[in-house]
Amino acid sequence: MLDWLAWLEASALADFVRNTGPYTYGIVNLFHVFGIALLFGAIALLDMRLLGFWKLIPIAHLAKPIVPSAGFGLILAALSGVTLFSVQATEYYYNPFLYIKLGALVLGIANVSALHWSASWRAIENAEGSNSGRIRLALGGALSLVCWITVITAGRMIAYW
Repeated sequence: MLDWLAWLEASALADFVRNTGPYTYGIVNLFHVFGIALLFGAIALLDMRLLGFWKLIPIAHLAKPIVPSAGFGLILAALSGVTLFSVQATEYYYNPFLYIKLGALVLGIANVSALHWSASWRAIENAEGSNSGRIRLALGGALSLVCWITVITAGRMIAYW
């Protein structure tokens, strides 16, 4: 793994960020923060609705603009995150917060996928949710919030290690 990280750190991508001026890293970091804000802002609203907030707003109506926004935020955060990571990849190898972040990220994406493809989600899209389906979605929403808060917190802690 360390060989792959050394390759990434020596890549054209990392070289571009290091050598194109003093503001390049900062601009990429701004894109990363914007992607995280878009992702977490959208997901937090949907998860809170799954937990029972704003019951007058149908989940399906809320999900229509939120799911694509969260997806775009995830893509933007991932691309900019890999770019930022590439600059010091070998140093991050020893950072325990990186592994916490990546684990929570994988769990968060798996949770979103499981929720999205579940029978409970399809029932909500058809406005036919049962109590047990709502409970499963609420648990998925709670797990989602924990995962994404962990991703953000561990990601921020990487800088302080």
